Amino acid sequence: MPAPAAPSPDTGPVHPRGPVPRMLVAVLGIVGLEALAMIVFAGAVLVELVGGGSTSLGVSVFIVLFFLGLAWLLLGCGLAVRRGRRRGRTPLAGWQVFQGIIGLSLLTAGTSAAVVGGLALVLLAAVALCGLMTRSVVEHTAA
Repeated sequence: MPAPAAPSPDTGPVHPRGPVPRMLVAVLGIVGLEALAMIVFAGAVLVELVGGGSTSLGVSVFIVLFFLGLAWLLLGCGLAVRRGRRRGRTPLAGWQVFQGIIGLSLLTAGTSAAVVGGLALVLLAAVALCGLMTRSVVEHTAA
């Protein structure tokens, strides 16, 4: 049995289906950043809840569980796409559209922090969504 091929500096890590496309590595980086943000937001709500800053236990618990569940979904779909499975592309694309809509709404919020945050959300979502649609990523997940 031949030894596995070494990673090429042009293509990134080696995958059983072939090298993982650079664009997919970039998309997975963005998805990982988004998942990390969800975990941080969940932690912030949890700190607020424990510190007595929250007036509604049920809503705070729901938000924490929602953010953690969303992070889990993003990471799971990213792993599926990395492994060459196409089933992870659709939820990731759907999240990018939803995130872009949230970012656009923040652009009209008025405060400079909201505008900067909205711009970052829109740019990340656009890059990830376009990256998911590139030929190399689609071919990587075509089977």
